[in-house]
Amino acid sequence: MKVNPQSVNFTADGKLIDFVQKRMDKIEVFYDKVIESDVYLKIENTSAKENKIVEIVVFVPGDKIRVKKQCKTFEEAVDSACSSLERRLVKKKEKLRMKA
Repeated sequence: MKVNPQSVNFTADGKLIDFVQKRMDKIEVFYDKVIESDVYLKIENTSAKENKIVEIVVFVPGDKIRVKKQCKTFEEAVDSACSSLERRLVKKKEKLRMKA
């Protein structure tokens, strides 16, 4: 799957990009029709510790699924967002099976 990581207002290091790629590769296990995904990494300018925002947009045939999570670290946010995404993709897969 093609993953397009984009960091907003900062430069992401190689380790973070690799982590995002590896975690997103696991999503194909749950739904194999994923075309590509955009991963937006943002830092919110607040005094709160949970200022790392990860937004993932996954493109599947005829639809796109968007998940947004905010955590203390990018790794935690990516993990949380991917878990939500996996659940949503499994639901989508089950709905498609019901129709068939």
